[in-house]
Amino acid sequence: MTESHDAVDVIRTKRDGARLSEDQIDWVVDAYTRGVVADEQMAALAMAVYLRGMDAAETARWTAAMIASGERMDFSSLGRPTADKHSTGGVGDKITLPLAPLVAVFGVAVPQLSGRGLGHTGGTLDKLESIPGWRAALTNDEIMGMLDGVGAVICAAGTGLAPADKKLYALRDTTGTVEAIPLIASSIMSKKIAEGTDSLVLDVKVGSGAFMKDQDRARELATTMVELGERAGVATTALLTDMSVPLGRTVGNALEVRESVEVLSGGGPADVRELTLALAREMLDAAGKADADPAAALDDGRAMDVWRRMIAGQDGDPDAALPTARHTQDVVAERAGVLTRLDAYGVGVAAWRLGAGRARQGDAVQSGAGVEILVRPGEPVAAGQPILTLHTDDEPRVARALEALDGALEVGDAAPPVGEVVLARISG
Repeated sequence: MTESHDAVDVIRTKRDGARLSEDQIDWVVDAYTRGVVADEQMAALAMAVYLRGMDAAETARWTAAMIASGERMDFSSLGRPTADKHSTGGVGDKITLPLAPLVAVFGVAVPQLSGRGLGHTGGTLDKLESIPGWRAALTNDEIMGMLDGVGAVICAAGTGLAPADKKLYALRDTTGTVEAIPLIASSIMSKKIAEGTDSLVLDVKVGSGAFMKDQDRARELATTMVELGERAGVATTALLTDMSVPLGRTVGNALEVRESVEVLSGGGPADVRELTLALAREMLDAAGKADADPAAALDDGRAMDVWRRMIAGQDGDPDAALPTARHTQDVVAERAGVLTRLDAYGVGVAAWRLGAGRARQGDAVQSGAGVEILVRPGEPVAAGQPILTLHTDDEPRVARALEALDGALEVGDAAPPVGEVVLARISG
């Protein structure tokens, strides 16, 4: 077929700081998906976008073109509102696990199509795969069956949703263009809009353990994504949340599942419970259930009942013992005082090096590996008292994990100020 545009012309347009037309955007995304535009040409265009930016209309059209590259899911036959949550990723961020069944308690369908971890941020599917028997890959019919029968499903996104994004995501990762806000926003939102949910709540992490270290940049990303969702008819809100300290007291797959079950039992760390409830209230409000009381559903066992049905519905055994690592080692305080700093990035890299994460897509992970946090910032500690416990199947990994923790822990004389978990809320 004769192509309507030329890749080099499109690259030059953005390189020179001009706006891409709707036709140019539609063509280049489609042609890249078809293999007509080569990787090196799309890499050049991605770098031009990184350096020159895109305005709101360009970003919206780019997102629409990526959605149009694949299929869209339709949950209208369920006869109930649908709500979804997306986190930009952090350390110890296990919130999806208790959140999905909690929101489903109130008659809201939660289609949580999730991913795997890469680098120092954990993946929801990796966590759940530590439960014996549980499977991530479901057909569309199985997804609909879970939503109809249980009310919530956490599973892998099918390859048919926004295939252009899959190609472009891998390319950005190898060409230094990951940080381009229009490309981040369109990557996330193309998949979420194609997913077909009525409403979406975004958890945009900010801090050392997050993709966005700076609150102004995180706010820009959140605002861009909220605008994209609203333009596409998806009721979208965002919370900026703190990721300078790991969430909860565990980082690692089976460790985080165990902590999630504690939250579903009405307990668990205060920050994990607080953020779970904050996001649940946003999702319920967007779904027209503003009068619901999610705290009560955590405390009285209703959310746990949905969790057990959700795990069993994907062939998992909710009563099975979770994997444990073969080797543990404590990291102890060198002096008495108060823990004043626990850097999320350092802890995340340590967990990754212990085997909880992967360096490349397709690498295996250790289900039992990770970091257990025994003392959190603001808590007193005695000299020689364990602050962290490192878990791994491979003892030689410990040395590299300890290197990652060098400078990540500080003990002082006075407790640091207690920061908020939720920093800001952004709505359309």
